[in-house]
Amino acid sequence: MATHRLDPLLRPASVAIVGASARVPSVGNMFVRQVRRGGYAGDLWCVNPRYRDIEGVPCFAALAELPAAPEHVVFALGDEQIEAGLAAAIAVGARAATIVSPLAMAADAGLKMRIRDRAREAGLILCGGNCMGFYNFHHRLWVCGFETRPNHRPGGAVLLTHSGSLFTALVDSEERIDLGLAVSAGQELTTTLADYIDFALDQPWTTVIGLFMETARDPTGFEAALAKALARNVPVVALKVGRTETSARLAISHSGAIAGDHAAYTALFERYGVAEVRSVDELAAAMMVLPAARDIGPGGLASSHDSGGERGLMADLAHDHGVRFATLAAETVARLTEVLDYGLEPVNPLDRWGTGRNYPSDFFESFKALMHDPDTAIGALVLDRGIGGRITPENIVLAREARAETGKPVFIVSNHQGSGTDPEAVTATRAGTPVLDDLPPFLTACRLAFARRDFLARPPMAMPAADPAVVARWRGRLAHDIHLGEADALTLLADFGIPAAASALAASADEAVAAAAHIGYPVALKTAMLGIAHKSDVGGVVLGLASAEAVAHAWRDLAARLGPQVLIARMVEGARVEMLLGMSRDADFGPVVLIGFGGIHAEVLRDVVFAKPPFDAAEARRLIDRLQLRPLLDGVRGAPASDIDALCEAAARFSVLADALGDHVQSIDVNPLMALPQGCIAVDALVVARTDGNTATAAVIPGK
Repeated sequence: MATHRLDPLLRPASVAIVGASARVPSVGNMFVRQVRRGGYAGDLWCVNPRYRDIEGVPCFAALAELPAAPEHVVFALGDEQIEAGLAAAIAVGARAATIVSPLAMAADAGLKMRIRDRAREAGLILCGGNCMGFYNFHHRLWVCGFETRPNHRPGGAVLLTHSGSLFTALVDSEERIDLGLAVSAGQELTTTLADYIDFALDQPWTTVIGLFMETARDPTGFEAALAKALARNVPVVALKVGRTETSARLAISHSGAIAGDHAAYTALFERYGVAEVRSVDELAAAMMVLPAARDIGPGGLASSHDSGGERGLMADLAHDHGVRFATLAAETVARLTEVLDYGLEPVNPLDRWGTGRNYPSDFFESFKALMHDPDTAIGALVLDRGIGGRITPENIVLAREARAETGKPVFIVSNHQGSGTDPEAVTATRAGTPVLDDLPPFLTACRLAFARRDFLARPPMAMPAADPAVVARWRGRLAHDIHLGEADALTLLADFGIPAAASALAASADEAVAAAAHIGYPVALKTAMLGIAHKSDVGGVVLGLASAEAVAHAWRDLAARLGPQVLIARMVEGARVEMLLGMSRDADFGPVVLIGFGGIHAEVLRDVVFAKPPFDAAEARRLIDRLQLRPLLDGVRGAPASDIDALCEAAARFSVLADALGDHVQSIDVNPLMALPQGCIAVDALVVARTDGNTATAAVIPGK
């Protein structure tokens, strides 16, 4: 087997448990018992001056007295002892260690950082601190200070979590998911999720990776790991907590307020085909469904039920979850008609229970008919458990036969919870017919499986090209001149191929009138005084000016209240839909593009989608199609349809701009971008410039 940097941690040749104990119960004792129960085949030693052996394992007074240097040291020590223990491990040449203590002594706030720095300086790989340890079931190494179930079977699933409780919950109680590796990452002082993902992807047995994460402490490495997973076609399922924590109170632009902290993860997961879930049930369901549905073909879901009411529930929930049912061919309908009782409709989803006179033959034949249909990609036998919470054996037999006949994945799905420890359910799941609980998590997993299939089938993106000279010119200007006006902002858009309204600056009534005459009436007059980000909020925008007198009057009013500098811009008349293009720069992952419905309601509606730039027009269309108000672009109440092709091309070009200039800009708003029956045009822009590597400046390119 190929070597990996984390081998000393996760696949060591020898282990020493410092602080091992014969006292039951204690963490020091449980560490010893767990390693022994796992069947670890390497050298194992205990370290504690009070004992000669613990649980049959030889015990020594100190690390320095071991017969050889341990590759991995497990610390069953409190915070007050950990620093000395780490020094001893480094002194004997240990290469890795697990620290479960919290490193959070009230009297020593610097302990955690000293442990981190000392380990990094020595090149020591750490799991933790403040973690639950890990299980490498293929290496038969169980490093955890709490008891687990005895019947683990090494499998292809990998669980990586920042939550210690979730770590034990899924490892200890979910027998249907056969884990190969489970890691409680804790504080990630030297080793992060990115490292663990990379290790898992180098193992030939890995089939799916599940993440419960708070943050990515190594953003660059995390993105590289997701790219590696995509390249190796290993599904990654992510439950990212903290979605609602936003930086809106600090944001100057609409984009910054809307994006918040989670937008970068949404965009990152979208780019690399990561399946994002919202609950632990969904995480577990997706970890079971995605490996089984890894190579599904075209089509939708076919489901069979023994209740008309529950069939209706499935139809409602599938609609809510965006899961399409397979459209049955005429041959399938005819075959169903032959085997179903009188009065049962030959439709999908199917209620197959009538009188029960021909059970189980009608049950078997009707479901197999659904599975053989050319538009069926995934099949589901939906049921209620029988006496004692067990799965009716006929369902397991049928699922196995249908899967064997068609080569398509079949899932047994209970309408409510309870299959996690049912022996028949566990056996069926391990044999390739997963048994899942509750329809919503299953339907979420189905949607993710279909989305992954479609994601992998996409052709390579063809991004529009940016003129290198344009990129160089604007990078140079943004690096040295943050005091740009809106006219310059609109010029910036135009230079990247994004249509922008004609505009001009003026500092007097005569200049304003002359500019309006040159642009053509009607025009809008907007304050161009620096430092005013949202002009409408201060009465700094006057629309629909159709004469020289109106322009002069509007200029005098704005000059008196806000200052003489104004921008005159051509008004966009006729039918249009106000859209928003935005960019917000995430501190970890760089620029994130958002596309949505704009205007003054942008922050209220928040009907936006996020993407990692750059992307092409085809990707822009997929993003726009996910917007809730998307039908507005097709025209409603007699309004003409918008030119979606032009809108998608503008969004793609904006993504190229964001990618090229994102390290010089904190956020950009193009709001509104008018989607017209023919073409589209940007009429307002706001750019929040970066003045250093971390913060945005209040000096902005003024916009609406």
